[in-house]
Amino acid sequence: MKAIIPAAGLGTRFLPSTKCTPKEMLPVLDKPVIQYVVEEALEPEEVTDAIIVTSPNKPELLSYFQPDTALEQLLRSRGKTAYADAVAEAGGLPVDFRFQYKPNGLGHAIRSAADAVAGESFLVLLGDYVVPARDICDKMLEVSRAHGGASVIAVAACAPEEVSRYGVIAGERAGSLAGAEDVADCEPGAVWRISGLVEKPDPADAPSNLYIVGRYLLSPLVMDLLADQAPGAGGEVQLTDAMARSLDRETMYAVVIDPLSGYDTGTPSGWMATNALMAASDPRFRDEFWDAIEVRGGLTR
Repeated sequence: MKAIIPAAGLGTRFLPSTKCTPKEMLPVLDKPVIQYVVEEALEPEEVTDAIIVTSPNKPELLSYFQPDTALEQLLRSRGKTAYADAVAEAGGLPVDFRFQYKPNGLGHAIRSAADAVAGESFLVLLGDYVVPARDICDKMLEVSRAHGGASVIAVAACAPEEVSRYGVIAGERAGSLAGAEDVADCEPGAVWRISGLVEKPDPADAPSNLYIVGRYLLSPLVMDLLADQAPGAGGEVQLTDAMARSLDRETMYAVVIDPLSGYDTGTPSGWMATNALMAASDPRFRDEFWDAIEVRGGLTR
């Protein structure tokens, strides 16, 4: 199985920082965001390769995932073995690339990798969402295996008044992950069968308060439907539209996850909060992080 990671956007919200540095290369602690996503994509034993769909104007992504023997040797000669190992690890990950030559929506970006998945089911991981536990893909695969290889997406509960900010699902409870049989319908571990996908509904009309998180396990049919998918919201080819069309021909499920299991780095505030929260909990950085905060007088809102 292949995992597709769309990473062709302009990173407009981070300008001017992203004028020369792709948004996906912004660091979270000691690694760029994109490496966390690649490592998560490769976590399930079924996944052999990660396919990054990027723009030709982002050569930094290709360079980052290439071996750099000269740098490794230099670091080792100076006794910096841990840094050399980190460089070698990044350059040795099984990553391939496809290009989206014009910005035409998420669905168009995913379709750009159609040749890589070759008629098989595939994962999609949005490139600005970091999941330290790397467990969402395995949960989707568990549900898919239980339902004959069906498509599965990750969803999380939001406050009912917030549904107009998201794409939400319609459907009904269809089961649970193993060990989560007693959870409520909208709690982590619940599994739903999807009957519809609604983009940014009015709270009064929303079919649920379960919004789509940036993790998908999709059937070959969805990729096929993207080939002739008409432009939707924003005049772009939308993945959600092709997923909605697939519901007439095959079943799709959703697994509810904890909304706090991932970090959204897609905005400057989200990226800054991710760095702070992960630094505060990572034993490698925690003490020095809090020492640095205290030197500046601490934090107050």
